[in-house]
Amino acid sequence: MPLRRDLLLEYLHRIQDAHGCLPKAQLVALAARLGLAPVEVFEVASFYHHFEVLEDEDANRPQALTVRVCDSLSCAMAGADTLAAALEAQATSNVRIVRVPCVGRCDRAPAVVVGDCPIAPATADTVAAAVASAQHAPETLCAIGFDDYVAAGGYACLKRCHDDPLFRAQALDRVEQADLRGLGGAGFPAARKWRIVREQPAPRLMVVNLDEGEPGTFKDRVVLESDPHRMLEGMLIAALMAGCDAVYIYLRDEYPAIRALLIRELAALQTRLTLPLPTIELRRGAGAYVCGEESALIESLEGKRGMPRLRPPFVAERGLFGRPTLVNNGETLFWVRELAEGGAAAFRAAGENGRHGLRRFSVSGRVARPGVVLAPAGITLNRLIDEYCGGMAAGHVLQGYFPGGASGGILPARLADVPLDFDTLAEHGCFIGSAAIIVFSTQDDVRALALNAMRFFAHESCGKCTPCRVGTHKAAELMAQPVWDAALLGELAATMRDASICGLGQAAPNPMECALRYFPEAFADV
Repeated sequence: MPLRRDLLLEYLHRIQDAHGCLPKAQLVALAARLGLAPVEVFEVASFYHHFEVLEDEDANRPQALTVRVCDSLSCAMAGADTLAAALEAQATSNVRIVRVPCVGRCDRAPAVVVGDCPIAPATADTVAAAVASAQHAPETLCAIGFDDYVAAGGYACLKRCHDDPLFRAQALDRVEQADLRGLGGAGFPAARKWRIVREQPAPRLMVVNLDEGEPGTFKDRVVLESDPHRMLEGMLIAALMAGCDAVYIYLRDEYPAIRALLIRELAALQTRLTLPLPTIELRRGAGAYVCGEESALIESLEGKRGMPRLRPPFVAERGLFGRPTLVNNGETLFWVRELAEGGAAAFRAAGENGRHGLRRFSVSGRVARPGVVLAPAGITLNRLIDEYCGGMAAGHVLQGYFPGGASGGILPARLADVPLDFDTLAEHGCFIGSAAIIVFSTQDDVRALALNAMRFFAHESCGKCTPCRVGTHKAAELMAQPVWDAALLGELAATMRDASICGLGQAAPNPMECALRYFPEAFADV
């Protein structure tokens, strides 16, 4: 690999893949090769959860095999704590059990990752069998490859956009008319973002955010596992529209099979597609939820700790390497080809309750058929469960739901007919975000679920700002008490929301406040 400061995370991954950890001597040697102080390398390596930094190489070397047990919301409801305890009791000296945040397999909870091999749903027996087999490589994915995608008309839209300026302008107008918005959570109109970046001075860059770390979210994984080139074509059309010279794909580290798939398919794309292409780099995250925030992601791409930047300037003006940068989510790009080819009217008409378009909802928890659901924007939870998920799971009665993952708040069953889309949930103190719907029943403890969410935020806070760093831990401590101090929690929530730098600290109080607001019965007897 070339020696570049911005590739620091890639070097750290190479070392850890080879050694099973990051020995101190290796970090010092890497710093010398890059012309950095060792502390600069150490502070980056110690920031990310997936790196194992060793001070004493002999005494503290990790065991030969790491087994990661997801204990986030959907997996917690599916018995992750009991499973983790059973695995810990059975663990041998060459295996270590680690409880981790969401691994993106909420539809098959509880999820366990043995080495790089995901097991979902997992049991103590299936995990033990995987450990004993000594085969811990990522799964092999059978997605639509380059040849099949091209045979079905793939990349024809990109070619027309490249060859015909009039068609390119029409395609941009169609995406704008379809009202396609950013589906990673922010909901900013996609075509408007492209125009804003295009107006900035060259060179311009593009970042594809595939770091879906929100508990309950797994739609990008499902899309990429089945049809990666549709997302890649949308990416290249967007880069062309915005005039971007290089594209950086940032993929969460929990998806090693998708990484192998993208390496293969990007090679086919770059060697066999007879069109001028921007430079494309595939980068690997390292287990930091905060890197889903676009400026923190850009810091990570530059080889730094993933800490959000103060704004302005916005990343569209000064982003990656100080250049104007377009940042789009994977599912957003997945829609681009279809809309650019002329599907704007049909897409707009597909929504319900006055909303526009279709959305992929990641549905998990107490439903009969969890998974990614393609449904009209503005659909209600009741219809989503009944018409797309086979109803509630056997023996379960709806108590409430998280409409936007851990950060989107919690709504009770009596609000299960509220349209699910951007701008429809704010009056209820919630938001849809990436459309991660986590359903829970009367058999679940809403206090425990809210606490689970707050502990997740405390674990994932980057530490840059005090309201988030201290506030999430303090809130989790207060919420773990038998009696919640509602007044103190309210003051703490207001401080976190008003003074945190990014959305992590600003949204962290949502589940706690919603639990107090909508589920008073959970606090009546304490």
